[in-house]
Amino acid sequence: MVDQAERLRSIIQERSSRQIVDKGRFSRIIAVASGKGGVGKTNLVVNMGIIMGKLGHKIVILDTDLGMANTDILMDLKPVYTLVDVIQGNKDLKEVLLKGPHNVELLPGGSCLPELINLDNQQREQLFSRLSYLDQEENILLIDCSAGISRDVLFFVASSDDLVLVTTPEPTAITDAYGIIKVINKHGLKPKISVVINMVHHLKEGEVVYQRINNVCRKFLDIGVKYLGSIEYDQHVQRAVLNCYPYVLQFPRSRATLLTREITRRLLSEEEKPAKKKEEKFLRRFLTIWNTGSEG
Repeated sequence: MVDQAERLRSIIQERSSRQIVDKGRFSRIIAVASGKGGVGKTNLVVNMGIIMGKLGHKIVILDTDLGMANTDILMDLKPVYTLVDVIQGNKDLKEVLLKGPHNVELLPGGSCLPELINLDNQQREQLFSRLSYLDQEENILLIDCSAGISRDVLFFVASSDDLVLVTTPEPTAITDAYGIIKVINKHGLKPKISVVINMVHHLKEGEVVYQRINNVCRKFLDIGVKYLGSIEYDQHVQRAVLNCYPYVLQFPRSRATLLTREITRRLLSEEEKPAKKKEEKFLRRFLTIWNTGSEG
């Protein structure tokens, strides 16, 4: 009987044998995570996605914040089906995807879905195979990870080209952000790690927080993290959230919008990895992280 790893390897070989001429169809996968909740991670995902869409990119936001999924609320969208319907095989991705503004689509994560945390082998294969379809069909996949570090967060980080870590100047948020970097490094995952400091009083404060995180990473982990920028506290953000509307659209000239636009452009300007291995990359990283976890 063929075991799970062998089945996954077969799928990898099958996909590798396919030649896709249009390299523009390959996605760039960006995971956005935070050490704790309440730092503005999901709001940043939504607004960065819209900025990318307005620049001409095709965006899919994947909400994996299981149990607390609220990306749809910030975009004033009302999902009928969610990620759990895809995993259970009841719906295809195209039936679940919601149309948002400016080239943005959302794959909602639902809420209170403990069954997604302990997937059996068949569900794991179904999940990665369906998500890998997005990897080749869309230009940019933005993954809104759940707060903290868990098995599902490691899975999505493992599948990503970039990890954007969102934190605030609060000591607990900084400590938890470093904790995520430490775990990722321990598992040998190699995304490009960038940091955004949210809700700072002034930009200098954000630079100081970043330097603190980067210095600790270099000293104890022997790795560096990139600084994407900071976003100053702005009441326009709270007003937009109350209106269930992205602040970059409701308040396009606000300070938060201007800073988010700079951060997004900086992220997009990062040199992408060679496209020729991308269809294989997602599957191999998925296989690695789940094989590691299954040994325990």
